[in-house]
Amino acid sequence: MPDVETVQWERLLPREFREAVARLPVVFLPLGTVEWHGEHNALGLDALKAHALCVGAAREAGGVVHPPVYGGMGGLDMPATVQMEPEMTWDNALLRPWLEKLCSEFHRLGFQAVLMLTGHYGHNQQIVVRETAARMSERLQIPVLGTPEYWLAHDAGYLGDHAGIGETSLLWHLDPELVRIDRLSSDPEYGRDDRIEKGASPELGRRYAELIVSRLARLARAMPGWEGEKLAAFVRAERALVTAQVRQWRTTGDAWAAWRRISPGGETAYGELLANERFAEIEAMAARLAIADETARAQLPP
Repeated sequence: MPDVETVQWERLLPREFREAVARLPVVFLPLGTVEWHGEHNALGLDALKAHALCVGAAREAGGVVHPPVYGGMGGLDMPATVQMEPEMTWDNALLRPWLEKLCSEFHRLGFQAVLMLTGHYGHNQQIVVRETAARMSERLQIPVLGTPEYWLAHDAGYLGDHAGIGETSLLWHLDPELVRIDRLSSDPEYGRDDRIEKGASPELGRRYAELIVSRLARLARAMPGWEGEKLAAFVRAERALVTAQVRQWRTTGDAWAAWRRISPGGETAYGELLANERFAEIEAMAARLAIADETARAQLPP
C-alpha cells in the first residue's frame, strides 16, 4: 500500500494520482474548523485529527486524501475561533454547496466513493454533512458517507466531546506536540478539575484511532461495490439518521435530543453496523432515536 507521502492529494504528482485512483477509486474528505479547544490543545484540532485518521485509512486500504476543509457551522464564542455560520440555525449557505461541489468534482474525476469525515461536530454540522452525503449519493449514484469520526467508535466508549478526554486523547496520539496537558491548570474551564488530566492519554487516543482507521479502511475497500439495492439501503439508513436528528430538534426544541440517546448502554452500534453493511439495522436504530423525548418536550413552554 502507498505510504503517507503518496496518499495526500496535494503531494501527488499526476502519474501517482492516476495510479492511486486506479488502485482504489476512493477519496477521503476531512472536515474541520479552527476553534478554541482549551489551553491544552491546538486550535486546528478538528481538522487535524480528521485528516490524520483519513491518511491512516488510505495508507491501509488505498485511495486519495483531499486536503482538509477548514470551516464549518458553529464554534465557541472564544478567542482564535472562526465561525463561518451560526450553530443554532436551520439554514446553511456555505458548507452545503461547498460539499456538493466537491462531491461532484470527485465524481467527474472518476472516484467511485467518497468518505467525508468531520472532526468538527456541532449538531447542525453533523446534520448538514450527513444529509448532503445522502443526497449526493442519490444524485451521483455512488456512495458518499458523511459522518463525525466519533460515530465510528461509539462502541469503544468515544461518545464525542469538545476538548475533553476523547478529543484530547486522539490528538495526543496523532500529533503529540500539539497537546500540552501541563497548561490545563491555567484554564478556568477545562482545568476546573482533574478529569481530563487523569482521563486523557495517548494510549486511549491510539485505541480510538486504530478502531476508526480500521473501519474507514474497511469501508473504503467496500464502498465502490455498493450499487443498486445496497446503495439504496445505505442511503435509506443515512437519511433515517438525519430524520431522527431533525425531528427531535423540531419537536422537542432540544437540538441535542437525539444524540442524548447515544450513551453508554444506549445506541452505540453505528460504527460496527456500518462497517458490516447492516444498513437495515442502522435504519431501525434511527427509528429508535426518533422517538420523541418526552422529558425534553415537557420542558417546553406551553
